[in-house]
Amino acid sequence: SWRRRRVCESGGSAVPEGDTVYRVAKHLHEALAGQTIVATDFRVPSAATISLVGEPVHEVISRGKHIIMRIGAYTVHSHLRMEGRWRVVGAGDRLPGPNHQIRAILTTSSRVAVGLELGMLDVVPTAREHELVGHLGPDLLGPDWDAAAAIANLGADPTLPISVALLDQRNLAGIGNEFANEICFVRGLDPARLIGEVTDLPAVVTLARRMLHANGDRSIRSSTGDLRPGRTSWVFGREGRTCRRCGTTILRTRLGANPTTQRDAYRCPSCQP
Repeated sequence: SWRRRRVCESGGSAVPEGDTVYRVAKHLHEALAGQTIVATDFRVPSAATISLVGEPVHEVISRGKHIIMRIGAYTVHSHLRMEGRWRVVGAGDRLPGPNHQIRAILTTSSRVAVGLELGMLDVVPTAREHELVGHLGPDLLGPDWDAAAAIANLGADPTLPISVALLDQRNLAGIGNEFANEICFVRGLDPARLIGEVTDLPAVVTLARRMLHANGDRSIRSSTGDLRPGRTSWVFGREGRTCRRCGTTILRTRLGANPTTQRDAYRCPSCQP
């Protein structure tokens, strides 16, 4: 029964990327959609006085790494960043997590959704939702996916490293650092290769969408197709270990549009020349 299990939780040890956020939004939608809010508690200054009592929950969707709850005429927007998570319990059950970590509580007659350590939380009229997510590129897991727009966005600045361009959510939404590294490996691209030197951007975009879709409905993220512990990634997090394809030692460096946004970049020198 619902009261005996947690139904919605951002997942495990994997850093939240588009697949994780998609899964969280899907579970929240299954738990809340069609119900009416009977109590809200937003514990951030910008939304502390807002009440959504009496408003119907229309839907919960993901937009890249963002979660969008459309409730009445309002949008509750959240971003998990590194530590955030949403959990759902039965009405009347003990709330999950330490009280000081709770940022939002949305209650219906049968469910309570609790947002903990959310990196971002906003409550705005849905008419202003675009101010929060309108800058995002095509959503790799969204129904309005536009491959041509994503390819054009990626190619707009040929001086950027491919991994940096993939991580820019304005180009296409949903890729985090793990997927960026794994996509580069499978396509045989050094993460530092400049966009202008990548000869087949459509293939990169096709792979990105296929990889996120493959992980959208499973709790263990894998880009190798192997779900066994320690075998789910090609290069990500494997510095100093041997390449699964050729046995060459995997290297790590740091890449970013500027020093404050640098991320770990992994590659096999043989498979990603």
